[in-house]
This record gives sequence, structure tokens and C-alpha cells, in this order.
Amino acid sequence: MTMEKSTVADTTPAAGGLVTVLDWTGPNDPENPENWSAGKKAFHIAYVGIQCFVVTFGSSVYTPAIPGVIQNFNVSPTAATLPLTLYVLGLALGPAISAPISETYGRKIVYITLFPVSLLFTLGAGLAKSYATLTVCRLLAGTIGSSGLAVGAGTNSDLYPPLTRAAAASIFLLAPFAGPALGPIAGSYLAQFQSWRWTQYIVLMIGLVAVILGVFQKETYKKIILARRAKRLNLPPPPDPMASMTAAQKTMFVLTVTIARPIVMLVTEPIVAFLAIYTAFNFGVLFCFFAAFPVIFESPYPEVQVYHFTQGESGLVFLGIGVGVLLAAVIFIISDKTYYQPRARKEITVNGKDPRRLLLAPEYRVLSAILGSVLLPIGLFWFAWTAKSTIHWIVPVIATVFFGAGNLLVFFTAVMYQLDCYGPMMGASAMAANGILRYTFGAIFPLFARQMYRALGVAWATSLLGFVTVVLMPVPWILFRYGSKIRSRSKYAMFSREYE
Repeated sequence: MTMEKSTVADTTPAAGGLVTVLDWTGPNDPENPENWSAGKKAFHIAYVGIQCFVVTFGSSVYTPAIPGVIQNFNVSPTAATLPLTLYVLGLALGPAISAPISETYGRKIVYITLFPVSLLFTLGAGLAKSYATLTVCRLLAGTIGSSGLAVGAGTNSDLYPPLTRAAAASIFLLAPFAGPALGPIAGSYLAQFQSWRWTQYIVLMIGLVAVILGVFQKETYKKIILARRAKRLNLPPPPDPMASMTAAQKTMFVLTVTIARPIVMLVTEPIVAFLAIYTAFNFGVLFCFFAAFPVIFESPYPEVQVYHFTQGESGLVFLGIGVGVLLAAVIFIISDKTYYQPRARKEITVNGKDPRRLLLAPEYRVLSAILGSVLLPIGLFWFAWTAKSTIHWIVPVIATVFFGAGNLLVFFTAVMYQLDCYGPMMGASAMAANGILRYTFGAIFPLFARQMYRALGVAWATSLLGFVTVVLMPVPWILFRYGSKIRSRSKYAMFSREYE
């Protein structure tokens, strides 16, 4: 009772002398997730990372199953690749479901309800008795399971202020790339020694860990926490701008925010468009490799095959990309600690800025992408011209380390730059646009990878991808030099005195 009186006393008086819950009671409000202990915050962001890992792991672990699906259902290689494509396409469609649920009912409900449902469809894919069942279950598993990918950035912003957000974000953003990199490794040995169905069962087993951890999750979304506080204290709830809307108006509003606005920003905002194109192409190359690496390292096609690996051994090739992903996370954290944080501390100590509200110009985030833009073509051209029978296989595998690191460094910057540039609300729409294009490219590239590598050969097919990364290389350099001018012409970009 004493605690409740104290909480009421700290709330903001509303018109007419009534007391309502409109905001945190102060900077030290214990219910504010930013004030949770470091361990508690780390647990919650790690849970999101695990869920994202499982979902993205589920995309690529299917790749080694393709020969088994061809044999089991008597379909063509392209048709057998379609369940991979549809799953990744589902990752692009999923935010249209999870985002409105998150805004209405909070983050936790999205994690603990949608993810288990996606695992059921993964189980259905593993048990599928027909090709149609397999494709439909894979599509639904990807669509419903993408909840963590869509809402995870919001959870990160709930837990950490902009100043300390980057290090935590590196852990969360590592998962969507570590999952695809490690999926083929496990899937290759399962498909070789068990059956293609076990590539789905392994997703279910790992996913059960995330389901159990979800029981211990707490709500992090400010709007929901304040609404529950109001109900607990028998106070008027925070005003709901959608309360007076009809069902049709609410539906239109949700469609506008979750679908229309990201598309509009993708078309009208140069920052959103070019970062989306850059990260989407890199992501497409990653998924292109899922189809191309088995062709190169264990293919029955003599005009393409370079090394004579077993199915399990060809999966190990993806370890190079996995090492690159881990290296990118380390580089990003070091860049934040040595470049971004010292400038932020100077603003706090010298100019007296509030560390909770301080946000430097987003161009301070771009150095990682500049490095990544150089590593990408190096990795691709290195792989293109060293993947040959006269050169040891470890040489092209090392090249994939450079590609994996460059890919993630560019993506890290795209996320942090857009969140800093547009703020939480518009930044979420910008990242939704990025996700739509990124996963669309990821879905399409595997469909033509085999044909491209058979027609052009390893050297020129990979070089073609490398040439495109050279064309896209100036994107982060231009943002670093002219980002402030580009932002000044944006109708969505966020500006404040602390910001500039």
C-alpha cells in the first residue's frame, strides 16, 4: 500500500485534478526497463537473439535437404528450392502480423505466442507427406516465426538508451546472420546421415529452448507497462489515440503504419532506399551461396564442381561466413567503444548533455559500413578466382570470412544509422522497408544461383556479384560525407539540439 501511494504521488496531474499515469515517475522509475539490472536486460535481449537465431537458422538449414526433397517428392531442383524461397519470403511478410500485435498488446505476447505456432508449422514441414504440404508449412513457419525479427529492435530500444544501444544491438543483430551461416553445417550432416526431415526437427529442438526461456520474459514496452500500472492503481489509463476509431479505421491505420509507410519511405527517402538496396543485395548473395556452395564443393555437375566434398563437408564451408559474422560483431563493438563513445562522453562532460537523451549525428555510426564496403568485394573476388582445383580449399573458404564480416558490418550500420536518423517510430518503418527488400532478395537469389553458376562458372558468376558490390560501395562513403545534407531534406528525419 505504501508503494502504491508513492507511485501515485509521483504521477502527473491531469486536467480536472485527476491523477493519471502518463509517463515514468522519474528517471529512476524501477518499472522503466532502462533501469533494470544489467543482467536482467542482457537476459531479455539474449532471449530475442536466440529466437531470431532459431528462425533464421530454419531458413538455411533446409538447403542440404534439397536433394532429399527432389528424390522424395520427384520434383525438379528449382521446385525443391521453393520451400527455402517461400520461408525467406515469409520473413518479409511477417511484420505485417507481429507489428500491430506488438503495438496493441506489447512485445512479450508476440514472442510467446507466435513463435511456438511457427514451430508447429516447422514440425508439419518435417512430417509432410506431400510437396504441397511442405511448401505451405515452410511459408507459414517463416511468416509467423519472423515476430522476433520484426519486434526485436523495439525491445532493444526499450531496454537501452541511444548512447549504449549499439553494443546490445550487435548481439541482437548477430543472430539473423549467425543463423543462416550455421544452418547448412548442421543440415548437411543431418541430411547425409539421417534424412532431409531432420533438418526441420533440429529447428524444433532448438526452438523449444527459446519457448522455455519465454516463460521468464517480462514486458518491456512502455505503453503497455504504463497501462498495466494504471489498472493496478485503479487510475485512468493513458489516452489511446485509436480509442475513437472504428474497426475499419483501426485496420486502415495499422496497414498504413506497417505496410504503406515503409513502402513510401523506400520510394521517397534516399537514405532508406540506398541502404535497403545495399543490404538487400548483400543478403541476396548470402542466400545465393546457400544454393551455390553445394554446387561448387559437392556438385554432380563436372563443369562447376571444384572440390569433391561429401554433403557434410560442404556444409562446413559455411563456417567461414560464421567466423566473419563473429568478427564483424567484435569490430562493431570496438568501433563503438573507440569512436562513438568518446565523442558522446565529451558531449556529456564538456557540454552537459543528458546521457539518457544524447544522440550524436548518425554519421558517427558509418565507419563500420565503410570498412564493410571494402571487405565485401575483396571477399567475393578472392573467392571467385581461388575456388579452383589447383588451389587448396582453405583459400576460398578464408575469402568467405571477409564476405561475412563485410555483409554484417554494412547491416549493423544500416540499422543504427536509420534508428538514429528517424527515431524509434519512423526508424521502425525504415527498417521494415529494409526487411521487406532484404528478405525478398534472399528469397529470389537461390532460385537462379545454380543456373548462373553452371552457365558462367565459379569465377565469373561470383565476379558478377563482386562487380555489383563495387557499384554499391560508395553508399556508406556518401552518407559519411553528405549524410547531414541528405537528412535536412527529409520529411521523416528527427532533429533536436542534442541531435546536431
